[in-house]
Amino acid sequence: MITGLHTLLEQGHPQLDGLRVGLITNQTGVDSRLHSNIDLLHASDRLDLRALFGPEHGVRGDAQAGETVSTTVDARTGLPVHSLYGQTHAPTSEMLAGLDALVFDLQDIGVRYATYASTMLAAQESAASEGLLFAVLDRPNPLGGEQVEGPPLEPEFASFVGAYPIPVRHGLTLGELARLAASERGWPEPVVVPIEGWSRASWYDETGLPWVQPTPNLPTLDAVTLYPGTCLIEGTNISEGRGTTRPFELLGAPWIDPYDLAARLESRQLPGVLPRPAWFTPTFSKHAGELCGGVQLHITDRDALRPTELGIHVLHAICSLAPESFAWHVGGRGRHFLDLLIGSDAPRRALEGGADPGAVVAGWRDQVAAFEERRRPYLLYA
Repeated sequence: MITGLHTLLEQGHPQLDGLRVGLITNQTGVDSRLHSNIDLLHASDRLDLRALFGPEHGVRGDAQAGETVSTTVDARTGLPVHSLYGQTHAPTSEMLAGLDALVFDLQDIGVRYATYASTMLAAQESAASEGLLFAVLDRPNPLGGEQVEGPPLEPEFASFVGAYPIPVRHGLTLGELARLAASERGWPEPVVVPIEGWSRASWYDETGLPWVQPTPNLPTLDAVTLYPGTCLIEGTNISEGRGTTRPFELLGAPWIDPYDLAARLESRQLPGVLPRPAWFTPTFSKHAGELCGGVQLHITDRDALRPTELGIHVLHAICSLAPESFAWHVGGRGRHFLDLLIGSDAPRRALEGGADPGAVVAGWRDQVAAFEERRRPYLLYA
């Protein structure tokens, strides 16, 4: 399998050759030998790399989740590094001065909550406004491109953890998402340097490409596989396992009986996953330094697993297990963080009203089918 980066370095591209370029990337932007795209493109005569742009976690992956990324100078290349996770999430006119194109190249995770796709769309809009070419060096969707799950984002719940009206697990590469957004928003068609040899049925560990963890809290493909569901726990006072060696696989709180929670989840016979009673003590984030009871979710069949449906069942089980201790996380302006994550307040309100999780999931199936038809013209891979 060959990524867009490899193709650009080996063959060039008629629309990019010789241009003055800004690169949006991070630690996952590597070739098959784990060499950084920053260093490779800086040394290449295919184009003129003038600036770097840092998403959440920074261009070299040195910032923790939610930590402001600073504007600085890259120590290895001497190139300016503009932050897209600080005072602004979109490149400004001043940042783009002197550039002909913006190139986006990093490994996304195929889940709407992740901020990398939000960064890409903001940069794509800025490029359109400033008359710059926008290019994506495409990489695989690590969860494959077939399964689509979760409700599409409703516009009133748009935020940086949900910037576009697509389902939670959308099954698109970033190149495909850029094509969809350009068409629907009236932006210029992006240049997509495609992947060679990827099929939509392929998971990341079937690509032959080396795994570089996309964020500090998604160390494994199992964590990414569960993330479309277990990230919903961030919208509560339950630990999603940050501060442990198994974030988004371990879930719990000091007041939870792990055996009770595991039994409640196992009785639901959810496909592709088994819960194991577990104790853990986070070193940071929620309940840092406190012993938490909960579960570790073990994937038994990733093709059968429906992680967003699993997340709704976990929320329902915890709500019913300890209603006096459970709480939703409410942020600025009284917004429930769960609503921003899942892109609607309907699931939370349904759970609060005692609805069965199956009914919550059934509510988005027609929307998923409609999205699958909507995305079809923009797919690049079979």
